[in-house]
Amino acid sequence: MAKKESTLKNMIVALMVITIVSGGVLGFIYGLTKPAIDQVEANKNIAAINEVLKTDVAIARTEAQVIEDLTYNLAFDADDNFIGAAVKTYSNNGFGGKVELMVGILNNGYINKVSVLSQAETPGLGANMVNEKFKGQFSNKNPKEFILKVKKDGGDVDAITAATISSRAVSEAIQKAVDGFEANKDQFLKGGNNE
Repeated sequence: MAKKESTLKNMIVALMVITIVSGGVLGFIYGLTKPAIDQVEANKNIAAINEVLKTDVAIARTEAQVIEDLTYNLAFDADDNFIGAAVKTYSNNGFGGKVELMVGILNNGYINKVSVLSQAETPGLGANMVNEKFKGQFSNKNPKEFILKVKKDGGDVDAITAATISSRAVSEAIQKAVDGFEANKDQFLKGGNNE
């Protein structure tokens, strides 16, 4: 059998075939794994909702509402009274880019708890936002009295040592959640029997 001569045309055809086959295989594998990936993401969100809205009152049902670019997971008790909302919020201003949080805000407007969903901050510095020492300072705070800015900027938030940018991003994301909650609170209350 004679060896084919290596020409530009042959190389382009070979690269096209390899690209098409590789793309098809990747698409097939993505299609197989997407449901599992979606389920993991859903479980992560459910765990975060339960964490940030944990109170003495049991959550009987939740309903999600997307308003602008935030997701509000509204929680109601067995009598359909509004407990609060777990707000999926974010800031694009982290040192490593986007920071996503779940912020539990009770029906009285107080921040119940904060959970970090995703971040790409520097390990040992900004990534410490996941530690209770940092995120715990937001628990049970009235955002009308607790200024959601780092102390360096005139607020009440103790920044993570050597990670002011990351601390600002968390504060910004929480403020975004609080502002959205307050702007839509009357609408949320209509979902239950709290009229």
